[in-house]
Amino acid sequence: MKSIWTVLKEQFNHFYLVRRLSMYDIKSKNQNNYLGIVWEVLTPLISILIYWFVFATLRQREPIQMGGMEVPFFFWLFIGFVVWTFFFQGSIEASKSIYRRLKMLSKMTFPLSLIPNVAIFSKFYTHLIMLFIAFVVFQFAGYYINIYYVQIFYYIFGTYALVFSFSLITSTLSTLVRDVHLLLNSLLRMALYLSGVLWPLTLLSDFPTLMRLMQLNPLVYLIEGYRSVFFGTEWYFIIHWELTLYFWGLIFVMLSIGATLHVKFRRNFIDYL
Repeated sequence: MKSIWTVLKEQFNHFYLVRRLSMYDIKSKNQNNYLGIVWEVLTPLISILIYWFVFATLRQREPIQMGGMEVPFFFWLFIGFVVWTFFFQGSIEASKSIYRRLKMLSKMTFPLSLIPNVAIFSKFYTHLIMLFIAFVVFQFAGYYINIYYVQIFYYIFGTYALVFSFSLITSTLSTLVRDVHLLLNSLLRMALYLSGVLWPLTLLSDFPTLMRLMQLNPLVYLIEGYRSVFFGTEWYFIIHWELTLYFWGLIFVMLSIGATLHVKFRRNFIDYL
């Protein structure tokens, strides 16, 4: 608990620095591009269109059943991919954030636990813009704003908590062993097909045990929650309260492990250069 408090306190006390460094990170990465930071949004949009072309055109999918109604596959895919993009990009960038900046940070009085958060926050801006685009698209598609939109703040916070707690572990391990980042990149790409982004878990209804195991993926919980918001189907985190308790229990365990590892090894990070 002491390690968790130490890490969280550093985030709150230096939050202004996280925001400033994340904006600098975005601008510096895109300063040589003609479209600049527009690429931060354009890249995931192009990926969504590619998956839509493959799964909704070449291999046309039937509408998805949600809350007793049919929803078009494209809009169902859109929301899932918005959540996945933030998790994937935030986790990948945060996992390599410490060892990439270690030489610079060794000369500064700077809480190292901020570095993964800076990488995550730079992707969080994109996530918020993508959610706004999704909101506009859904209004034109006839899925108007509804009372279930109140949940969106809960799911945004939950998604950030997942990425941060997960990245606290991976950024520490990647600094100690570089192979961890390469392995993580491959595993997360595979996890796209196991997170309910491209196909509904109801396809496994004949295999209830397997479907239950798939639901233990915290991304499934978040993606289905976001979809319940945009399609206005249900109070997902209340109706599925067992999954809610499991999700936050998992976040606490991951945060405990990540904070303990980080606090234990950060004084020796420079030795692993």
